[in-house]
Amino acid sequence: MTVAVYLPAEDKTRWWVDMLQDLLPGWQVQSFAEAAADPDAVEHAVVWRPRSGDLARFPNLRAIVSIGAGIDHVLEDDQLPQGVPIIRTVGQDLTQRMREYVALHVLRHHRDMPRQLQAQRDHDWHAIVVPVAPNRVVGVMGLGNLGAEAARTLAGLGFATRGWSKSEKQVEGVACFAGAEGLPGFLDGCEILVNLLPLTDSTRGILNAGLFARLAPGACVINCARGAHLVEEDLLAALESGQIKQATLDVFHIEPLPADHGFWGHPAITVTPHVASQIDAATGGRIIAQNLRTFAETGTCADVADAVRGY
Repeated sequence: MTVAVYLPAEDKTRWWVDMLQDLLPGWQVQSFAEAAADPDAVEHAVVWRPRSGDLARFPNLRAIVSIGAGIDHVLEDDQLPQGVPIIRTVGQDLTQRMREYVALHVLRHHRDMPRQLQAQRDHDWHAIVVPVAPNRVVGVMGLGNLGAEAARTLAGLGFATRGWSKSEKQVEGVACFAGAEGLPGFLDGCEILVNLLPLTDSTRGILNAGLFARLAPGACVINCARGAHLVEEDLLAALESGQIKQATLDVFHIEPLPADHGFWGHPAITVTPHVASQIDAATGGRIIAQNLRTFAETGTCADVADAVRGY
């Protein structure tokens, strides 16, 4: 079995090649550059943000592995080989990290910590009183593995938690809404909104002026899914008007976020560098190796994504 690995940074590619080679004894693990010498031998590709046309160079490709839970970066390849299964990399570590991130930033917004920290800088002994969690409506958009666990965590903290997804879901302790017809009811009165939707044609740009207008005045927004979900100009306008009070953004249209981007210095925006559920490389490597072994033996595995749906 030959596995070809690609990440945008050459040093990271080499690190993943060496790690996967240790985890897959008897297999041959190479970088894309090395695999180009014998492309017919490559049966599996492990990638993050592959360049357009790179995967098409391997005519005997049996599976593509995304180094991460999302597959949108693979589907952006306009020469992507058709019919080749795409395997997501998911696991309890990633889910736990997302639960932590969402809980942290929902609580930050709930307790108005940005204003409390400003009071400290101003030497202002200012007690900020907020509602108790059961009186705070928090909504999670996207109820897949990560979204459902994040919603359960918030419900466990006592928040009046809602969830919205494309199709009907049931999550204990969470009021679930589904489809286009359920979106207005989900958004109405929502005070803190968490986006964990997959990026598809139907969700691209969903965080826009129309959606912001349906939230409770002074709502907070947390985007830890994909940058392309957000219409940046609409968020800035909503912050300017006060319809949105604060935002936490972990994902962006361009990453790394350009140094001159206005989000960096905006007083109402918290920027984090795509770390909400950043894969631990050692853990991710073990998950990928196990998925590759299972796929090689059976022709499938539990984490095969649906390329038509986009997740």
